[in-house]
Amino acid sequence: MTQSADSSLLLLIPAYNEEERIGPVLRRYCEYFRSHYSGRFELVVVLNGCRDNTLGVVEAAAAEFPEIRALEYVNPIGKGGALIEGLKLAETADLIGYVDADGATAPDAFLDLVRHCKEVDCAIGSRWLPGAVIQQTQSLKRRIFSRCFHMLVEFLFHMHIQDTQCGAKVMRRGAVESVHSALRIADVAFDINLLYSLKKNGFTIREIPTTWTDQIGTKIRLNKGAIGILLSVVRLRLVYSPFYVMLRPLRPIEAWIYKKLRAPQPLPGPPIERKHSKTGPVQAPQK
Repeated sequence: MTQSADSSLLLLIPAYNEEERIGPVLRRYCEYFRSHYSGRFELVVVLNGCRDNTLGVVEAAAAEFPEIRALEYVNPIGKGGALIEGLKLAETADLIGYVDADGATAPDAFLDLVRHCKEVDCAIGSRWLPGAVIQQTQSLKRRIFSRCFHMLVEFLFHMHIQDTQCGAKVMRRGAVESVHSALRIADVAFDINLLYSLKKNGFTIREIPTTWTDQIGTKIRLNKGAIGILLSVVRLRLVYSPFYVMLRPLRPIEAWIYKKLRAPQPLPGPPIERKHSKTGPVQAPQK
């Protein structure tokens, strides 16, 4: 089945030191979408402080597929920070989505989300709904952490979403532009920031069972990284509470904790909700 050509698609791929994995993922996505998607599509890799040859690998793939380009940030800004910057390009496409650089979400599973986005404002992949196909499971330790994390998120935000962290999401341009100014979380808790902002603004979200493969070499470690993520979740809940202004004197302590954890700090400023953003494409700092 071929997708109709009435929707242009921007696919963002945040990348941190992915030289060994991202090349085949980019080629696989381009080949698949050329064959199965008749609309215009573009893949933008947002390099987040890479210290390896990820940029060279992306440029080599772009030489074969002009649909690929890179947006490089020399200093680390976190996965969430990379996506916040990438989403500034929303005005260039009708639909905007993102996937992880490791290829855990196959192109056909991502295209399924694109199709569902015809009916809702945001379609997200889920590994925890009936019908999901997990081709390579996570370790028991990671599965336990994932479910405990889900319970915490549900307790704090009441979004009724089974899998906020699956790295495959597609949104309509209007939804992205409406909530972009409220996106502040720079680590992998970014997804919660995004989904909660969409919910608060009245946008519809559909969770879709997906096909997913756990990949070797994940960048998340269940130690300091997990603590940083939990800190960001609690911080986000406080941002949307009446106590947030009262806590501003504690910002230096918060910054110190993030620094000790070597975690990307949230962007400054409270969330500002607005109906439309005029923000256009940005140029990343050059080397």
